[in-house]
Amino acid sequence: MHKMNEFNSRNELDESLASHVASELTKAIAEKGKASIAVSGGSTPKGFFKALSQFDLAWDKVTITLADERWVDFESDASNTRLVHENLLQNKAESATFFHLKRGELSEETLTELNSEAKSSLLPLDVLILGMGEDGHTASLFPCSDQIKEGLDVENSTALMKVVPKTAPNDRITFTFSHLIQSKNVILHVCGDNKKVVLEQANSGNDFFEMPIRAFLQNQNIETQVYWAE
Repeated sequence: MHKMNEFNSRNELDESLASHVASELTKAIAEKGKASIAVSGGSTPKGFFKALSQFDLAWDKVTITLADERWVDFESDASNTRLVHENLLQNKAESATFFHLKRGELSEETLTELNSEAKSSLLPLDVLILGMGEDGHTASLFPCSDQIKEGLDVENSTALMKVVPKTAPNDRITFTFSHLIQSKNVILHVCGDNKKVVLEQANSGNDFFEMPIRAFLQNQNIETQVYWAE
């Protein structure tokens, strides 16, 4: 299930989404003394990141991570870790903890270590902010990858896995659907008429492997909040 939230401008969307997320993080801190959020990269969330960083909450009790990451160096323009550090881990959010997905080599040993840490200190997420590609991928759950069945498997006990997309550069690390779907708040943040067309395509079919975003939009156990502006 999903609910559309449409805004007249991207700035209006950014402010509304930031307010909503800040409220949910504050609730989580009040309930259990800490909060966790996974965000997505790209150019779309920059304004949202900057707006959220200005909210006054107990950021020292918040852990921020990414839903997925390209296996590139921090200095790379393709690094979403860099994007988050430069746009979200600023201002009042500077004291938040960042859970790094990209560490050393993308080996089985690294994945085992990351899975253990994520399960013990991060999951389930209080807030998940997803993005969406023109092909309907979300996080690094690419329909073109050989790992897509494993990534969308609801019984998958693995939280983080390696993905090698065939239509996009760089090896990736991503949270699996089975663990992303456990998030208390699932939000899809998209902008532009092209993405609205992709949303319509996603809603008109039911093959999750063709368009992985469908797994979130059509899941009967959650309500994915879609935030869209032109």
